[in-house]
Amino acid sequence: MNIRKEIKEIEKMIIDWRRDFHQFPELSFQEHRTGDVIADELRSMGLEPKVKVGKTGVTADLKFGNGPVIGLRADMDALPIQETSGLPFSSQNDGVMHACGHDGHMAMLLGAAKALTQKDNQYNGTVRFIFQPAEEGEGGARYMIEDGCLEGIDEIYGIHVWNYQPVGEVGVKDGPVLAAADMFDIKIKGIGGHGAAPQGTVDSVVVASYLVQALQTIVSRNTNPLESTVISIGKINGGNNFNIIADEVSLSGTARAYSEENRNLIKTRMEEIIKGVEKTYNANITFDYKDGYPPTINHVGPTQKVLKAAEKVVGDKAGMPYLSMGGEDFAYYLKEKPGCFFFVGSAPNEQELFETPHHCSHFTMDERALLVGPSIYLNLLDNIMGT
Repeated sequence: MNIRKEIKEIEKMIIDWRRDFHQFPELSFQEHRTGDVIADELRSMGLEPKVKVGKTGVTADLKFGNGPVIGLRADMDALPIQETSGLPFSSQNDGVMHACGHDGHMAMLLGAAKALTQKDNQYNGTVRFIFQPAEEGEGGARYMIEDGCLEGIDEIYGIHVWNYQPVGEVGVKDGPVLAAADMFDIKIKGIGGHGAAPQGTVDSVVVASYLVQALQTIVSRNTNPLESTVISIGKINGGNNFNIIADEVSLSGTARAYSEENRNLIKTRMEEIIKGVEKTYNANITFDYKDGYPPTINHVGPTQKVLKAAEKVVGDKAGMPYLSMGGEDFAYYLKEKPGCFFFVGSAPNEQELFETPHHCSHFTMDERALLVGPSIYLNLLDNIMGT
């Protein structure tokens, strides 16, 4: 790997930042200490950060002169997970853990900021560092946008460490790279009764069982098999006893799609199927569908710029990412501005890429990845704003 000299020189600083953030994780919109540390570090670099952007976020502009304004974003929040990694810098906050790599994202962006503020040669343009709260389900990007973090920005870029690829690989692709992540709740109300006398009842368990199967036909028979979609029922509640026919059952699940077209198709077909099942079984069914994050869709031009910058760091290991049906609120930025969201391989064990998946209690990463990300950022800015 061709790590930038400026990044190698501050390797310890980057790793120390990551480990500090890992020890003191904070949940969405509670990133007060995290924001204070980031703001203090940016001030020490000679920048003038804005705080409490999007509630608990931080931004700072590094101005070199006239030219494009390029946004670089890192997310800040942790997850409600009790850490079991056994790392010497494990979480000191009970029940809260950086289990997705956001600690690394912040460290990489601070590393890029540190290197850029020490540059001798000048750029034409401005770099905006965006430290965003509440990516994990709360949509912090929307609050940052409302507070003006995208004002004046021409392009925006973001990194995610990726334990599904080894260090030295960079996942870069235009088009959809993460899915729309929607949620739904279904409540079935029937007529209960004795398990030995089903006549005259409307068995909510039977209705729920049929509905779970029927909804899967949307994926198997309504969407193009070459266009990935997912409907998963993650929760079923209902019933009172082994010999009682349940009068009420609730279902909760998620729907995922790489395109808005399929996203809308899933929602429409779910409504139609539920109405049909309701009529067939003479039950009363309510359906509450909640739009989550939209699909994360990279723009062609910015993606090519990232690919070129990544190739200087990892050579031919830059290319197609390990795609996921997970969701990311970076999607909101990409709906507003051209940009690219890409993946930096960080698996701690190259032989077992799924040994430490994201959102698990023993999550960790290969810290060499923390040098890859900011090196790509520097190459990217050289290409976009270099004189």
